[in-house]
Amino acid sequence: MNTAQFETKTKALIDDLKSVCANYGLGNDGNEFKIITQVFLYKFLNDKYVYEIKQIAPALAEAEDFDAALKSYSEDDLELLSMQISQDTAVFAPKNLLSRLFEQQNKDKFSEIFDETFLEVASANNDIFSVLTQGGEKIVLFENISKYVTDNRDSFCKALINKLVSFSFEQIFEQKFDFFATIFEYLIKDYNSNSGGKYAEYFTPHAVAKIMAACLVTDKEINNATCYDPSAGSGTLLMNLAHAIGEDKCTIYSQDISQKSSALLRLNLILNNLVHSIQNIIQGNTILSPYHKQESGQLETFDYIVSNPPFKLDFSDYSATLDSKANKDRFFAGIPNIPKTKKDSMAIYLLFIQHIMHTLSAKGKAAIVVPTGFITAQSGIDKKIREKLVESKMLAGVVSMPSNIFATTGTNVSILFLDKANTKDVVLIDASNLGTKVKDGKNQKTVLSETEEQQIIDVFNIKEIKEDFSVVVSYDDIKAKNYSLSAGQYFEVKIEYTDISAEDFSTKINNFESNLVTLFAESKALEKEIQTNLKSLKYEQ
Repeated sequence: MNTAQFETKTKALIDDLKSVCANYGLGNDGNEFKIITQVFLYKFLNDKYVYEIKQIAPALAEAEDFDAALKSYSEDDLELLSMQISQDTAVFAPKNLLSRLFEQQNKDKFSEIFDETFLEVASANNDIFSVLTQGGEKIVLFENISKYVTDNRDSFCKALINKLVSFSFEQIFEQKFDFFATIFEYLIKDYNSNSGGKYAEYFTPHAVAKIMAACLVTDKEINNATCYDPSAGSGTLLMNLAHAIGEDKCTIYSQDISQKSSALLRLNLILNNLVHSIQNIIQGNTILSPYHKQESGQLETFDYIVSNPPFKLDFSDYSATLDSKANKDRFFAGIPNIPKTKKDSMAIYLLFIQHIMHTLSAKGKAAIVVPTGFITAQSGIDKKIREKLVESKMLAGVVSMPSNIFATTGTNVSILFLDKANTKDVVLIDASNLGTKVKDGKNQKTVLSETEEQQIIDVFNIKEIKEDFSVVVSYDDIKAKNYSLSAGQYFEVKIEYTDISAEDFSTKINNFESNLVTLFAESKALEKEIQTNLKSLKYEQ
């Protein structure tokens, strides 16, 4: 079976799980995503464990009945095998394997057996697979699932198990990012619209994520890189970045206020062979209480930072707390004011940009999605940030994206690239005319072709000047333009000249004069007519 066929089968499994939820009254329920993602993850981890055990013990791999052969092993033998599996593989007690759970499906109170199995797997892998809150609490892999069903819990859990047993992930564990990125997107596609409320937009379009990663990662000899997203969502940007660097050559760090986002990011890390980074995934408020710190208490700095922060958000409850001596360096340009009305319009993205600048390592690079208005604003915090970027010589460039690149917002966006080692020229790209408009549900979005994506990446990385598309400017040029980062303001104004004879020139001028005389005469006639009409108006009681 090829990859495309297996992708289709995997998506069919996801659809089957959703169908079970719908049949038990959980379709479009707020808890459906918890059930779907946890059951899917249990199956994935179960198959990964079985796959690893078979690699270590060929006799198990060759057995006609794996589960029967496994039962012949003593507890000590199984413990020895489990000690040899890779650190990114969850450990399963034999009784918690899917095959054993399947055997018990007709027992009384099967839902309790089902839940206990999930909780035991979570407990056994607590140290590696738990996400931390900023207060130090652990969010474990699994929870009681049957509780979300009011009636027929046993049959509900049985239906879920029966969807899992005829499917196996074992043949695709050698697959990499592209396969699992597609599967992950399909898995959570129904839960990334308004599911994060005002706090999270789970997806950044793949075109944007790809461009950000490809323009950041130009050095192929990278090792032990630290990658950070202070508003990670489910991790689309981080996964693309890690894939560009090499999953085994980087460590992921993140923070996000949404517990749901953190749980989905953990799932994404597991699917993409980045389990070693789960301990760095923090659920908490980055702006108010940044978690990642050095032993000295100073904020940690990172080699690569990516972010698609929320643009507008009400943070009035803790705005005053941010304006303190402790945050003076971090929020050097200031804290956005609290508006008298519409507090949810507070420009929180300005705080994220400043936070990213503050947490970038000495030779670090960053890519941030910003509203396009940021790159030309002529006053306030926006301009102060741009001035700092230029004065500190840490600006790499800007790519202004097409409108509706995000189907869920009408805000035009640009990608702001930072590079602390870029002391020379800056590349500005206007990609607003690229892409094809398509319908996405009720919304319209713009989709870039692979060729257009690569065009942006190539032009940015080689700093190529292309007519009406890109310019390369110095920091002094930017200062002269009042710190504008809009490519269009640097494009040459072209005046087309046509060679004509003196006789042709004279003829054109005479024609202009003649036309003007006619127009002036018509204007005077019209003026008299209006005055006459006005005099004829009379007031009648």
